[in-house]
Amino acid sequence: MPELPDIAIYCDALASRIAGQTLAHIRIDSPFVLRTAIPPIGDAEGKRVLGVRRLGKRIVLALDTDLFLVFHLMIAGRLRWLDPGGKPPKRITLARFEFGAGTLAFTEAGTRRRASLHLVRGEAALSAIDPGGLELHTSRLDEFAARLTRENHTLKRALTDPRLFSGIGNAYSDEILHRAKLSPLALTQKLAAPEVARLFDATRGVLAEWMARLRGEAGSAFPENVTAFRPEMAVHGKYGKPCPACGAPVQRIVYAENECNYCARCQTGGKILADRSLSRLLKASWPRSIDELG
Repeated sequence: MPELPDIAIYCDALASRIAGQTLAHIRIDSPFVLRTAIPPIGDAEGKRVLGVRRLGKRIVLALDTDLFLVFHLMIAGRLRWLDPGGKPPKRITLARFEFGAGTLAFTEAGTRRRASLHLVRGEAALSAIDPGGLELHTSRLDEFAARLTRENHTLKRALTDPRLFSGIGNAYSDEILHRAKLSPLALTQKLAAPEVARLFDATRGVLAEWMARLRGEAGSAFPENVTAFRPEMAVHGKYGKPCPACGAPVQRIVYAENECNYCARCQTGGKILADRSLSRLLKASWPRSIDELG
């Protein structure tokens, strides 16, 4: 799922192309993608784009007459920019938004339709779909600590909860926890003050560095190959590969449709965290520490 750095780069690219432009026509290729009926989607046609903003992991186009188009890419949704005359990809295009400068195509790979489009009127209606997560780049340590410890959850769950923190998902939470040298299963209310401060610095640092990196890679081009798996990442998607800090093989916990990647030596004192399915299968054969793998 595209997370804060990717969404921010999308917003930059859209603003440079459509801010001030009139949305001439909307084509809904897959009706399921539109999750609102009032106001009707046709009301957005002929309206000028006043600005582009991020709302958590959502992208918002602010239009005339207090209208807002809200894109939620979910896991496989992506945005593509087509120059005049360009054709959208077949089968995966959900909707098209035509401007004088080109067309914005909203696509989703795969067969599980999760990406969504909302059209709402007014800031109050927009706020109603905002999960309310804290914006890390403008927050203070005390605000971060209050959100983090409001409930007693694992760090992995807390960082990826959109009601607590804005824009962080599976990929960047792995990178943040590795930078902070904290276990993904550590409980939020058990952290010492220095650990909270270290996590705060790591969160802001990782997000800012990746935003700068992605902006540099994209330049003036529209972002392509948006992915949660990047070769420069330290642990996310790197199961079995050496940790860039200590060289130990990166470990993982698989759950639902996600996996959590971490370095046992850097983050858990060498302990291999139990995988719900595999550790139950192996039982006594499940390795307890990174040294047992050697």
